[in-house]
Amino acid sequence: MPDTTASPPPRARVTADDVERAVWLAADLLRQAPPAAWDARAGSLEWTCWETAEHLADDLFAYAAQLGPRRPPRNREVPFAVSVRRPGGPANTVHADRAAGPEGLLEVLEACGGMLAAVVRTAPPHARAHHVFGVSDAEGFAAMGVVETAVHTHDMAQGLGLAWEPPADLCARALARLFPHAPGDARPWPALLWATGRADLPGRPRPGSWRWDGTVRTGRGGSGPVGPGGGAARGRAAPPPRVRARGSRRPGASRP
Repeated sequence: MPDTTASPPPRARVTADDVERAVWLAADLLRQAPPAAWDARAGSLEWTCWETAEHLADDLFAYAAQLGPRRPPRNREVPFAVSVRRPGGPANTVHADRAAGPEGLLEVLEACGGMLAAVVRTAPPHARAHHVFGVSDAEGFAAMGVVETAVHTHDMAQGLGLAWEPPADLCARALARLFPHAPGDARPWPALLWATGRADLPGRPRPGSWRWDGTVRTGRGGSGPVGPGGGAARGRAAPPPRVRARGSRRPGASRP
């Protein structure tokens, strides 16, 4: 008899359009903040909202940079210099000119998001590059950019007194790509906050340690088969230990 077992639907891919959408939605929200509010602490982070926006821009820039070389490095970061502007602050390559004010800061954020989107669009399918959470491909770095933008905008929104909930489909695609352990019975945005240690779910306290899986998805397994559309079932394995995003050059960064 023929095998009638239904295969899981193909996983919807994370794209450059998703990166742009996430960054533009975040920037539109953050433009509502009063200029004087940017030195407030960003949620539970040790950084101000200004520093967190710089960190986010820096991560988007760094993900683009990793894929940018003709032969991307697979065992290290592209060696841009970084600096820390105060003890406990983020270690960044990208800093915004304070004299340009919040609008200049958000322009820097949009520029770095645009760089990542452009590199994701143009990277060859075989391109692979180093990340501390696993060698990844263009789609993986796009998903990292979406997650960074979603959760750090959440951090900043808490400090700035703004309400933020990114679109469910955007969160679902990023979860399926990077967090195969995330609960499949929760809405995508609360599940993403849970997966990154920022919120509890009913019956599931937030994990005390966590990391995403940026490794390349091929065929079936992990987040499900790669394809142009469809959903992805997510397992419930305990998240592995947390590691600093972008490696040890980020002292004091407790979460991506």
